[in-house]
Amino acid sequence: MKKLTAAVVATTLLFASSAALAFHCPADMKKIDEAMAKNPKLSAAQMADVKKFRAEGETLHKAGKHQESVDTLAKAMKILDIK
Repeated sequence: MKKLTAAVVATTLLFASSAALAFHCPADMKKIDEAMAKNPKLSAAQMADVKKFRAEGETLHKAGKHQESVDTLAKAMKILDIK
């Protein structure tokens, strides 16, 4: 019975954390889009990386890979110096 309870708790926590990350991705994408709209002073290489990470993050989000999406979007946010 204890194993069943532990399994139910673990599953619930997994789904809750996944749902939280699912909402995190669009917020990060919005921050990136807003920063890009301000024409930040970036090198061509940095601009290409931001666009690449932003696109990859959205693709991962749509695929349900939210942790990977958050991690990828964080790379773009680092380049843009978004806290």
